[in-house]
Amino acid sequence: MQAPFGMSRSVNENNDLAFTDPLTGLGNHRRFFDKVDRLISDRADDPAPFAVGILDLDGFKPINDLFGYRAGDDILIQVGMRLRAAMDGQATVARIGADEFAFLYPMVFSEEAATEKAKMLIEILSAPYDVGERTARLSASVGCSLFYSGDETTEILLSKAETALYQAKRSGRGRVVVYTREMEEAAKRVTRIEQALRRAVSAGEVEPHFQPIVDLKTRKTIGFETLARWTDPDLGLVSPAVFIPIAEERGIIGPLSQLVLRKATEAARSWPQDLFLSFNLSPSQLVDQNTGLHILAILKRTGFDPRRLEIEITETGLMTDPASAEKIVSDLRRCGIRVSLDDFGTGQSSLGRLREFHFDKLKIDRAFVSSILEDRPSEHIIRAILAMCEGLGMDVVAEGIEEEAQAKRLIEFGCAGGQGYLFGKPADADATLGYLRDSFRGASRVGAL
Repeated sequence: MQAPFGMSRSVNENNDLAFTDPLTGLGNHRRFFDKVDRLISDRADDPAPFAVGILDLDGFKPINDLFGYRAGDDILIQVGMRLRAAMDGQATVARIGADEFAFLYPMVFSEEAATEKAKMLIEILSAPYDVGERTARLSASVGCSLFYSGDETTEILLSKAETALYQAKRSGRGRVVVYTREMEEAAKRVTRIEQALRRAVSAGEVEPHFQPIVDLKTRKTIGFETLARWTDPDLGLVSPAVFIPIAEERGIIGPLSQLVLRKATEAARSWPQDLFLSFNLSPSQLVDQNTGLHILAILKRTGFDPRRLEIEITETGLMTDPASAEKIVSDLRRCGIRVSLDDFGTGQSSLGRLREFHFDKLKIDRAFVSSILEDRPSEHIIRAILAMCEGLGMDVVAEGIEEEAQAKRLIEFGCAGGQGYLFGKPADADATLGYLRDSFRGASRVGAL
């Protein structure tokens, strides 16, 4: 028996709704997977290449914060309209995430052609967007992958595109990356490091190392910065420049940070009481409102005085979620913990943030210090930072000092604190204790050691 027309129409409408993004009217994740699945099936006997890609809007969250979520929705609708208009008769675009879109080009057969198509989409999206009486600009990053073999599934193709997108975003905004075999090997290595790091954190095998921070005039050590170090039985010594970003991206940074802070404060308890311990927080920790509670719980467990702890945050971490960061910073300062802004001058925060967040200390990035002797702009920037900090009542530490001439120039400019290989490289807890014994031998406070 044939279903009534009205009933058939209702079923079709429900099916359409299930495959449609309600905001933009584009297909959703389910429709996109269905399209790619069908194309793979059609080309099973003769696997001619085709391209899929994932496009992610750069800096969309700040747009939401600045203009509001309604304006953000309006921009997403405009993005959807532009992308739909850019598709030819066979291509498909869908919205698969909050500010993430996927596209399918059945007639694109090479990496070069996929790159050109993606660059065209980025160009289309770079034109201004109407937000009420104002305009906003966005860029986008794209990761692409090509279908070459009947063994590949939609999930595999999208996973490769995600990997390429990650590489595109790491290399800067407005970039296109097409997935390659080399990328696959790199992705496998990242997975191996991630698995080994998870095991190492669970086994407590990541260790704190400590780098001296000194009074530039007297060269007396006034504190130490904590730096994570990890040696794996199979991988060997893994650079923090490698494993810290992986920990951040794969959700391991919280447990890793807590492990290192616990070990660091246990070691620092035996130091002279006037020495402080400096510790870095990652951007993801500044959006987790449990961060302050974890820190205080560790200090209570190890018996370390909160007034001897300094937390370092970067401008990038600060701007990830300013409201969340401000609450965490305020909670920590209320407990006596000092807060310093690290790598100043290399991030994206405004000078107004220095007033809003009430930092206790600012650290001048090594990029300025390394060129202070031959680069006049770096000299002027450092002078300006020092004058500003004096007016705001903030302490200053210059990072990356490697030459005596750099230290002398900084003293001339009025910089009080310094850190770098000139004064000492990072060392483990036992070596740091030996350094302190040597440094303070003959002083009255040696008894504390």
